[in-house]
Amino acid sequence: MRLCVLDVDSTLITSEVIELIAERAGTREQVAAVTERAMRGELDFSASLSERVATLAGVPDSVFADVLAQVRFTPGAESLISTLQHEGWEVALVSGGFVEVVGGLAERLRITRFRANSLEVVDGRLTGRTVGPVIDRAAKADTLRAFAAEVGCPLADAVAIGDGANDLDMMAAAGLGIAWHAKPIVQEQADVALNGERLDEALEVIRARS
Repeated sequence: MRLCVLDVDSTLITSEVIELIAERAGTREQVAAVTERAMRGELDFSASLSERVATLAGVPDSVFADVLAQVRFTPGAESLISTLQHEGWEVALVSGGFVEVVGGLAERLRITRFRANSLEVVDGRLTGRTVGPVIDRAAKADTLRAFAAEVGCPLADAVAIGDGANDLDMMAAAGLGIAWHAKPIVQEQADVALNGERLDEALEVIRARS
C-alpha cells in the first residue's frame, strides 16, 4: 500500500477556510495577514492559530455548512485523488484548518483518513477557541507517520503535498515532498515544486518516483 497525504487549505482547495469564516466575523483582513506570515514560516503556527481563531468568537456554527458550500477544489485535485485511489493508493488529508470542514471534503472524496483542528462551539456559536491538540507543523508530520504505519506504507514510499511552512516536516518525513504554488521557503526545500494550473500534474512526478 502506498500513501499520499495532502494539505487542505490552498492545496486541496483554492482558499483558506479560516479566512472564509473570518469574513463572517468581519476580521478577514486581519486574519489573512496573520495566515500569510504563518505560512511563510515567520510566526509560530500554534500561536498564530490561537490569535486568528480568537477573532471568530460569536460566529454561528451554521458557518461550517456555508463554507463547505463555498469552497472549491483546486483544479485537478479530484482527478489526482480518484486516480491514485483507483491505482490502489491510500489518500489522506491533514490540515491546520478545521475538521468541521475537512470532514465534509473528505466525505466527498471518499477519503477516510483525515486530521484537523476542532473549533469549540457553545450554544451554537464559536467561542474563539479550539479544543484538543493543535495540528501544527510537528503534528502534521506525526500524522503522516501514523497513517503510513496504519496502512503499512514505508515512509520512503509516502508522498506529501503542501504549500505552507507548516507542511515542511510532513514533506521531509515522506519519501517525496511536493510543493504546490508554495511559499518561497517551501519551494526551496521541497523535492519538487509545481506551479502549474492543475494539481493532477503531480501524477507525473509521483509515477516517475514510484
